[in-house]
Amino acid sequence: MGDVCDQFASRGYAAIAPALFDRIGRNIVHPFTAEGAAAGNLSYKSLSRAQILADVSACEAALRRRGGVAICGFCTGGTWAWVGAAELAFDAQVNFYGSHVPAQLAFAPRCPTVMHYGDSDQFVPMDDIDRIRAAHPEVLIHVYPGGKHAFFNPEQQSYDAAHAALALERSIAFLDRHLRL
Repeated sequence: MGDVCDQFASRGYAAIAPALFDRIGRNIVHPFTAEGAAAGNLSYKSLSRAQILADVSACEAALRRRGGVAICGFCTGGTWAWVGAAELAFDAQVNFYGSHVPAQLAFAPRCPTVMHYGDSDQFVPMDDIDRIRAAHPEVLIHVYPGGKHAFFNPEQQSYDAAHAALALERSIAFLDRHLRL
């Protein structure tokens, strides 16, 4: 996530990634392996909804003095970005393949939102993306042909450099439109 923050910072945006797992132990980072995913799932399950939203809210407050603030998330973090955009005071949301958003359609973002999904995402099939569109037609959703889950992450086999670059450009243009008024 630090690398993602650096990408946004290189485009002129201040960026913070909450260290959610620091509530469990300092500097916990799970590798992108099957074992790391299992450990990450256990770490994630040990956090409460209130803890996650408190940490996200603290990041928002730290950035607010600079002006408009967006929330961004990937996979499960994309789901939390969706919930955060519905419940907290954000000015925009950038969401990458929020894996559980289809189960959270009762939440409605209170800010402009752009989402990025691959049409070959093994966790969020096109039917679910269509459900998001139907429930929230105001949300801008980009679908990347042949894109798989985690296409933005260079540490994953599903990484697609062309899709990642396009998604970043679209995200920056979206932020420029909604935060740099």
